[in-house]
Amino acid sequence: MNEMQQRLQALEDIEAIRKLKARYCAACDDDHNPVTLATLFAEDASWEASSMGRAEGRQAIAELLGSVGTSGRIRRSAHNVFNPIIEVDGDQATGAWRLIMLYTENLEGGGARYQRIIGTYDERYVRVDGEWLFKSLYCQVEESAPYAVESN
Repeated sequence: MNEMQQRLQALEDIEAIRKLKARYCAACDDDHNPVTLATLFAEDASWEASSMGRAEGRQAIAELLGSVGTSGRIRRSAHNVFNPIIEVDGDQATGAWRLIMLYTENLEGGGARYQRIIGTYDERYVRVDGEWLFKSLYCQVEESAPYAVESN
């Protein structure tokens, strides 16, 4: 591959990783859809959040994240990720993202409150059969708190 082809390949890889992250956010915002989420991770991947624990392997990740959706605790989540720094090295890559997540939390005994999370994602990716997948995903929650919605 000449230099121009290498540069083009790097840009295509970065865009593919951005789309992978967008599909992850969309699946999380679809009640943490375990079927969709499972397809985004390598078989031997890991997922961890400072506020939720760790899962190892595609199936365990799908089960852990799927349990968030089936718990009914979170509804109308909106994962907003931005400021990515993605570095590609052949069939492996790393990524760092900022996160703001808004959601409605169903409270025990009824009622709900609006919640927000601020944090970071540190990720590793691997290309498997020409497709980028998560190899590891770590979410560091820096702050989690309710917020108020005012009506006019």
